[in-house]
Amino acid sequence: MNTNNTSNSGGLFFNEALFGLAILAFILLLVIEKKHPFRHFPVKIYKDSFVTNTTAFLINNLILTVLRASSLFLVAQQFASYGLLGGLENGPIKWLLAFALFDLAIYAWHVASHKYEWLWRFHKVHHSDKGFNVSTGFRFHVFDLLLEIIYKCAFVVVIGVNAYLVLSIEIVELFFIMFHHANIRVPNEDIISKFFITPSLHRTHHSTARNEHDSNYGIVLSIWDQMFGTRKELIPQHIGLDLIEAENYIQLFSLAFITERKIKALFGWIPKGKK
Repeated sequence: MNTNNTSNSGGLFFNEALFGLAILAFILLLVIEKKHPFRHFPVKIYKDSFVTNTTAFLINNLILTVLRASSLFLVAQQFASYGLLGGLENGPIKWLLAFALFDLAIYAWHVASHKYEWLWRFHKVHHSDKGFNVSTGFRFHVFDLLLEIIYKCAFVVVIGVNAYLVLSIEIVELFFIMFHHANIRVPNEDIISKFFITPSLHRTHHSTARNEHDSNYGIVLSIWDQMFGTRKELIPQHIGLDLIEAENYIQLFSLAFITERKIKALFGWIPKGKK
């Protein structure tokens, strides 16, 4: 009997089950925020947001599939026995360490996406949503996703973990991305947010004010924001970006090539009317 094949099929079944749960979670969060939203957005804003975000999800996944961007899984398969955790016995300690390091790595990537202009030009697409709902977690520029995949591949080589463990972590992260973008009120959120990123924390991250949205970078664990002093607790007055918005996927894709600096310069060239 080939135990490796049995292990692989078992891992595949486990990850398919996890992904199925993530889809159910999306539907459940969608229903909850529709019935009991934390914040009421105008119908047009919500509709434009949901349609644009789900379109982005479908098209981005199609593009990534065509480009064979499943490389993260393949890289993990090749380098599972190398890296920092490669020599550790497979078990709960290795799983927890891998998850914590992966989550820290994504926190660092998220910080960099805000700090460096060449990364922000793609990441700002995510922040351009004037609404805040579970579908906002799908609103990304395809180049942002591609760059993140390259970064994750490098990290997987450094850390050295089983491909199915990497896939499991990715699905858990997906669940939390949907959860903390949900426009819902969570019971005992002040307690939960001490350990995990919650909608109230991530809502601040989507504030229009730059000094507010440059905070709460965590994806799953909230400890990183606490450790590095990037945590903020407040209710933002406005969601989205001041000068930039998009109502469809084409506009969304084009946003990466229109910087706030260029828009401000354009406004400077336009003569002001007499008072």
